[in-house]
Amino acid sequence: MTIDHILLWCGLMIPLMLSPGPSNIICAMSGLKQGVVGSVPFVIASIIVFNLIALMVGFGLGEVLAYYPNIIMMLKFLGALYIIYLSYKFIRPNKASKLISKNTYTALDGAVLQVLNPKAWTMLLTMFSVFLDQSQDHTTQVLNLVLLLFILDIFAHLAWVTGGASLAKWTKNPTIVMRVNYFFATSLCLVGLWLLSGVLFG
Repeated sequence: MTIDHILLWCGLMIPLMLSPGPSNIICAMSGLKQGVVGSVPFVIASIIVFNLIALMVGFGLGEVLAYYPNIIMMLKFLGALYIIYLSYKFIRPNKASKLISKNTYTALDGAVLQVLNPKAWTMLLTMFSVFLDQSQDHTTQVLNLVLLLFILDIFAHLAWVTGGASLAKWTKNPTIVMRVNYFFATSLCLVGLWLLSGVLFG
């Protein structure tokens, strides 16, 4: 890839990767509730699965999905439901007390989220459709694009997790913490409902 192609890639992908989609919102929620260290399993699983999907899309899965749009619709439907579930998981009460549960987002949550994340699939399909040049070696291009994506993915996840953890340090008042928790959970739930409405009524 030339410098011009890399700059064009950055101009498209940096805003997409850093914008507040489902994965980034949950990273912030994870940082808020369990800190940066506690979020590592979720982040690692999320990054690995996302980039594995990127490799599969780049090496042919994207073309297969173009012939079967119903698969994308099913992923969007399941993803919306899972996002709504994760918003509930963030604030669900502990059976042993009236306090918000300390249950955290796990590596499994990170993996499943990326498989069902509509924004992730849309980004990947867009990236490869825009930046793959049929006159160049396909394998080299895919590997270069995924490498850039991997680096940016690490930065984006850590930025949102660190932001959430920093917010937790600034808000020591339990009432404010509770309100912030519900704000994030409500925001994520609204994203899930919006995605769901797009599948059902779009």
